[in-house]
Amino acid sequence: MGKGADASEVLPGSVKVAPDIKVKKPRMYRVILYNDDYTSMEFVVSILIVIFDKPAAEATKIMLDVHNNGRGICGVYTYDIAVTKIKQVHFEAQKEGFPLRCGYEEA
Repeated sequence: MGKGADASEVLPGSVKVAPDIKVKKPRMYRVILYNDDYTSMEFVVSILIVIFDKPAAEATKIMLDVHNNGRGICGVYTYDIAVTKIKQVHFEAQKEGFPLRCGYEEA
């Protein structure tokens, strides 16, 4: 810094540093599949593998949770990703003629 310059003055060729910015972590949401009496177990497993990238063994376990407990948690995601996955599930279920329902809750 030159003669008479203070800390708030920006000199030519220097870099101004931004103050520390606090970044909040995004809220997370559980995506949940709900049981019904019509959707096949095989279709639920295929949804879990294709849309949620679950290995076959984990997809089968989640499908059994849905079947036995009425619901199963597919994963935890940020809001935008959770809503996108829910829309994908509903689209694929409707295309195949199944009433499979999917929703989210805050984690």
